Amino acid sequence: MQVKDLTIEELKLLIQETVAETIQSLLIDPDEGKEIKPEVKQQLLDSFHRTQAGERGISAEEIAKKLGLNW
Repeated sequence: MQVKDLTIEELKLLIQETVAETIQSLLIDPDEGKEIKPEVKQQLLDSFHRTQAGERGISAEEIAKKLGLNW
């Protein structure tokens, strides 16, 4: 069947289903169920604790400058 053979209602339904499938595929976490390596977990915890203690990280502007990007 071709699109030209669809009724307006059938076309609307097809578009709705396509949009719903696309949105669903974008919302799926590809890393769901995967384990974090212990060293990565420790780095994240260390970063979290430093932030909680009031330590500031590197600003986005500084990182952009190091990468040669205009911020």
